[in-house]
Amino acid sequence: MKRLLIPFAAAVFAFANASMALQPDERLDDPVLEARARALAAEMRCLVCQNQSIDDSSAPFARDVRLLLRSRLEAGDTDEEVRAFLVDRYGEFILLKPTTKGANLILWLSPLLALAFASVVVWWYYRRWRARD
Repeated sequence: MKRLLIPFAAAVFAFANASMALQPDERLDDPVLEARARALAAEMRCLVCQNQSIDDSSAPFARDVRLLLRSRLEAGDTDEEVRAFLVDRYGEFILLKPTTKGANLILWLSPLLALAFASVVVWWYYRRWRARD
């Protein structure tokens, strides 16, 4: 019985944490704006939790960013303007899916560069091995 209690408690905490992230006082009255806010919040990383979106996180920082995001939408900003504002304020790390330009291009291309380098090394060793025979 005790063995079942720990996984059950962990599951309850996991689901309770996600469901309690968005507080009732954060919701916008306009359902269209609320849907836009939820979609944008799902794209933004909680800088405290780092692997959760601000929509899923119950950290105080995530709440502050959700409120800021909603106030920008109520002020009439487009989704791109809100994204740009948050990136300017917190850096590109706030995006769960980073852009493929600038310094991030190196991160996106590094697996291909590593594969090319490994292929050259294997080809070079294979050629030396064949030359010995």
